[in-house]
Amino acid sequence: MTSSARSSVSPAGSAFAAADLGATSGRVVLGRVGAGTLDLVEAHRFANTPVRLPGGLHWDILALHQGVLDGLREVARLGGADSVGIDSWAVDHGLLDADGELLGNPRHYRDQRFEGAVGAVLDVVPAAELYRVTGLQHLPFNTVFQLAAARGTAQLAAARRMLLIPDLLVHWLTGSVGAEATNASTTGLFDAAAGTWSGELLERLGVARDLLPPLRFPGDPAGTLLPDVAAYTGLPPATPVVTVASHDTASAVAAVPATGPGFGYISCGTWSLAGLELDAPVLTEQSRAANFTNERGVDGTIRYLRNTMGLWLLSESQRTWAAAGRPVELGTLLREAAAARPFAALIDPDAPEFLPPGDIPARIADFCVRTGQRPPADRGALVRCVLESLALAHRATLRRAAELAGRDLDRVHLVGGGSRNELLCRLTADAIGLPVIAGPTEATALGNILVQARAHGLVRDLPAMRSLVAATQPLRRYEPGGDRSAWRSAAARVGLA
Repeated sequence: MTSSARSSVSPAGSAFAAADLGATSGRVVLGRVGAGTLDLVEAHRFANTPVRLPGGLHWDILALHQGVLDGLREVARLGGADSVGIDSWAVDHGLLDADGELLGNPRHYRDQRFEGAVGAVLDVVPAAELYRVTGLQHLPFNTVFQLAAARGTAQLAAARRMLLIPDLLVHWLTGSVGAEATNASTTGLFDAAAGTWSGELLERLGVARDLLPPLRFPGDPAGTLLPDVAAYTGLPPATPVVTVASHDTASAVAAVPATGPGFGYISCGTWSLAGLELDAPVLTEQSRAANFTNERGVDGTIRYLRNTMGLWLLSESQRTWAAAGRPVELGTLLREAAAARPFAALIDPDAPEFLPPGDIPARIADFCVRTGQRPPADRGALVRCVLESLALAHRATLRRAAELAGRDLDRVHLVGGGSRNELLCRLTADAIGLPVIAGPTEATALGNILVQARAHGLVRDLPAMRSLVAATQPLRRYEPGGDRSAWRSAAARVGLA
């Protein structure tokens, strides 16, 4: 327990409900913050199952909303909460008509129709110019490309507001309308230096200014529960909804248990997001060429990072095997991978064929054949291939981020679901050549809860939030080992040196 953590929280303690939506599941977590305490209880978990319609892949947003309501109902049964906050993945959104009604289920970022709209945007605003304004990593599903893909549709013509996923759910809880800044910064319509919507980009791209709601920032009030929400959940109507860092990665980074400078981070789950926390964006041509993003964090910090395909490669492989009647538990796969031969086959996790849902093992085999490698011979070898390739991607990303930002790193914090994967943590430490501190696993929910706690005056500032996480959450340290020259050779094989 550090003195800063001890003195920054109330001895009485308070409870906060965090609705945390991931790409495959959602949950509502109840967090209790007190003097030297930070405890979580999972109140409710529910599936997030995309729906494929004739027109493409969509999120079942009504089911997600119901999951949040059911979770808040369980929170009330557990004694209630002083406030509620919502976070989710980025870029995806719902469109509302003039009556505030949702115009169809939101598109899923893995829907392939967006790729065809990239050229239309870049014809108007060239890539280098777009980066100088937004500082955003080029990903074909960024919101700016999604809106371009919808141009000419009846849905977009009828739209009067665009709400990102967590903002939409906040709207259904409170009736209020806003755009939380950490998530807004992922859209490709946000000025990275000014910290506002870019009026120039909106005008040039033909996006109506009033389509985008006013910005809100972590800690801002978002309203109180609507009467029907209060009646269903059993929470008092006066229960506040607090704007948290609604991009799940921003919440996760807020809970990185770093108690000093010199750290890099990896938020590892469906995606691996590896990078640094900066005071200002890096908008150079070198940064654009390296495809780094400058997204907002808590207190105006910059999350300077790059998205890499993460443990999606493993979970989608498990899904493929289960669909073929060969289900296997993760623990078994990791034991088999630990026993497999190192560096037998490697992939670039960000190769475009790994983005859509489907048979990832077959795509990995095809990648290996195409690059002159022997495909993995069995499940253990395939999982070893995935984890070593992710470790190499972590290595390349953090080294390049430090170089571009002019920073020195002495340790890496790996948070999120991937922190439970001992083999991945060990391989990442070996690949980078720096200590990896794994945990907390529940970083996103913790960040959500701590922003609420700060809004209630229980936690002083971002360093105190992190000190409290470091003092209360289980962490594990992995020292680097292994053959450095073997890692260098492996990185060169897949262009990740």
